[in-house]
Amino acid sequence: MAEILGIGCTHYPPGLVPDEYCPWPLPFQLRSDPRIPEHLKDPRNWPAAMQAEWANDQGVAAHAPQAARMREAFRRLRDRMGAPEDFTVVELGAGRGEMAAALGEFSYVPVDLGGRMPDGVRGVVFSNEFFDALPVHAAVMRGGATRELRVGMEGDRFAWIEAGPAPEEVECYRKRYLGDLSDGQIFEAALESLAWLERIAAALAEGFVITIDYGYTAAELVRFPGGTLMSYRRHQALEDVLKDPGEQDITAHVCFSALQQHGKRVGLEMDRFERLAQTVMASGEADQFAAALAAGSPQDEQRRRLQLKQLLFGMGETFRTLVQRKVGRK
Repeated sequence: MAEILGIGCTHYPPGLVPDEYCPWPLPFQLRSDPRIPEHLKDPRNWPAAMQAEWANDQGVAAHAPQAARMREAFRRLRDRMGAPEDFTVVELGAGRGEMAAALGEFSYVPVDLGGRMPDGVRGVVFSNEFFDALPVHAAVMRGGATRELRVGMEGDRFAWIEAGPAPEEVECYRKRYLGDLSDGQIFEAALESLAWLERIAAALAEGFVITIDYGYTAAELVRFPGGTLMSYRRHQALEDVLKDPGEQDITAHVCFSALQQHGKRVGLEMDRFERLAQTVMASGEADQFAAALAAGSPQDEQRRRLQLKQLLFGMGETFRTLVQRKVGRK
């Protein structure tokens, strides 16, 4: 599944926006991030590999091979299903639907928040950083009981307030997917994620659900005693999600244990679950990445090596890929 992602200094998942749009995050950050020293805003002062990828077209050429590799990945999934003629790719969190042109050989359906899933899908439903953006309920363990966290006021600013016992559905989520937690542990109940998984399963007649996101398993929650809610502003991660309301994007790490277990209840069997780095390593094992690194010039090969390195040692250790499958009735 690694080919579904493409990442480098000029591009990032999902990687299938038009080539000329893909490099925009880097120039934006160079202009807006005060932490970047002035001399590093000049490409002439960048590392050689980064300069090679940026080249003289601001990375447009470096991004171009990503779409081809992603299309090939979807073809292989289609072949696993017996190559149905109505094979469809549904993208969750599609925004402006910019992937439509890159996936023109397939039936492509973009679905955004508030949108409706199509019926009888035979193909792939995939998302990249979709579930982490959905609403969650915040709660904390106190004396063996789950207490709800609400937003209140302390002086002239928002603050977390411990309320009464958490709603029954939050307590059920904790018991079913997270188990016993230590006193003071803060967690999020992603009820909306489960609701979306139910919609996906109901819409999928046969095929795969691919979820790419940063997250954790139930056993790993102990690494986040203060919960996983965080916010981003101008590409900078911030822990205080209540500061500057309306000016930050708020996210919560995805509980993959919940997606796996609830998915099974609604007919989605786990096909693969791993760190993105493992996915990438497995995809290149057969030919030692020869196909992925093959290029028409030494400069292009250098660009691809940089992309591979960033996948393996950057997002590859943070992001997970969950592949679930629904087998159609015979």
